[in-house]
Amino acid sequence: MATTARGTAIGQAEEHDEVTLFVARRVEPGYEETFEVWAKNILAAASAHDGNLGTGLLRPAGPDEPWHLLLHFRDAAAFRSWQSSPARAACFEKADGHHHEVHRHEILGMEGWFATTPGAAQRRPPVRWRMAVASTVAIAPLTVASAVWLGPHLAALPVAVRPLVTAPLISGLMTYAALPLVTRLLRRWLFPRGDGR
Repeated sequence: MATTARGTAIGQAEEHDEVTLFVARRVEPGYEETFEVWAKNILAAASAHDGNLGTGLLRPAGPDEPWHLLLHFRDAAAFRSWQSSPARAACFEKADGHHHEVHRHEILGMEGWFATTPGAAQRRPPVRWRMAVASTVAIAPLTVASAVWLGPHLAALPVAVRPLVTAPLISGLMTYAALPLVTRLLRRWLFPRGDGR
């Protein structure tokens, strides 16, 4: 059974938490291009899997450093479904044997949003109230901008339908733009040394 950043098994109480998977794979010299093609293929397959919320590929930070793959899932059921899927198995059948996994880390809930750089998955996530503040700082401008710029154009739609238009847009901007930016700007505050948590 998978383990989380807090060192506990994914259990019934956490079934509805989002799951972020970080995998580090070391690639033999000379096979980087082949691996990148393989990595993009498996991430594309994961992106097409029901319940996937996004993927990412981080190239090595330096010589002899591993590549990092990031996969984000809606909940534990979606994550387990991907792990046992024929699409994932087919990708590994096509692996050429010149790369291997050196680290795997699974993080529950919004903590995965704050571990987006190589090495971040090995450290403790911020305390939850700081994550909430950072998330608010990231989402507030998007919400205001959506109301100001999109609101007038959506006025003719039923009230219950408007969020179906704005929510995916805000969610995408939040995940791929606003939160990474806010996390970088607040990094020292989010990850203080010796914060006594």
